[in-house]
Amino acid sequence: MLLAILLILFQTGTTDLQILLTTEFSERRQIFLWIAFFASFAVKVPMVPVHIWLPEAHVEAPTAGSVILAGILLKLGTYGFLRFSIPMFPEATLCFTPFIYTLSAIAIIYTSLTTLRQIDLKKIIAYSSVAHMNLVTIGMFSLNIQGIGGSILLMLSHGLVSSALFLCVGVLYDRHKTRLVRYYGGLVSTMPNFSTIFFFFTLANMSLPGTSSFIGEFLILVGAFQRNSLVATLAALGMILGAAYSLWLYNRVVSGNLKPDFLHKFSDLNGREVFIFIPFLVGVVWMGVYPKVFPDCMHTSAKRALNCPAPSRAYVHSVVKVLLPFLFKEKRLRAIEKSYSTQRREEASEKEG
Repeated sequence: MLLAILLILFQTGTTDLQILLTTEFSERRQIFLWIAFFASFAVKVPMVPVHIWLPEAHVEAPTAGSVILAGILLKLGTYGFLRFSIPMFPEATLCFTPFIYTLSAIAIIYTSLTTLRQIDLKKIIAYSSVAHMNLVTIGMFSLNIQGIGGSILLMLSHGLVSSALFLCVGVLYDRHKTRLVRYYGGLVSTMPNFSTIFFFFTLANMSLPGTSSFIGEFLILVGAFQRNSLVATLAALGMILGAAYSLWLYNRVVSGNLKPDFLHKFSDLNGREVFIFIPFLVGVVWMGVYPKVFPDCMHTSAKRALNCPAPSRAYVHSVVKVLLPFLFKEKRLRAIEKSYSTQRREEASEKEG
């Protein structure tokens, strides 16, 4: 990515983003720069197959480090796609969209199934984060207002829900000094307040209606279905698997019988810990019950991100035939071009109005 930025500097003489957004790069240059930016952002999202670092980082990090990583740092990759790759390289973005769809769909299914096989509490939440962030990339590269708006909402929601779940794991680790699922069970009888809060965030993690994740994932599926029904179906399958591993985790930790051979001291949440969870509870409920505030704030920015010149038909044909002939069919190509032309006409009518 640094080499790509230096190349942009040598070509344009500036790194001012406002100027670069109005600069037209050649077709080949766009492809090269997009790949360079993608190589960095894909690791940060993370996308398969460069996702292995995230579970290991969460396992080794303290609770505060996991909260910062899940709540803030993971969003830098998807923010980079939205802020730089999509508006600066629109033609390359269009041509690589099937590639992003393929990687994201694989990541959602693969990491969801992997989550079901994990025995470490932090790794379970870490792999679920990979699935959710790849759902964000599907919405972002749907290149319509519903998908981009939903991806931003899901990023905000994931920052709350995933961070709260890591705090829940931190509460258990502080008391029992282990993160292995098999040592836990029956906590509902000894930690009822913790079990209630953990249950709430488990429901939010599986996108129950009324929680913050639901509106974001619903908009992403709406936007993705307008582009590719198969990708939307695979993303929806990932939501089903998300409900499976979320309920499986809660059932193993909270339900069942106590295991006094492994856990000896029990204490419920204290006042300080409850106070820490309150902002997360309020944020999740607010976004789930009254989400209108957030789309109203981001609508203009999302429209501006899509306000890029539509690629010519000849260019799309030439690049697609070289790069992704097995993913991009002629019928799909016409549908995307029609969508772009419709979007341009709507923007022109709004300006005239």
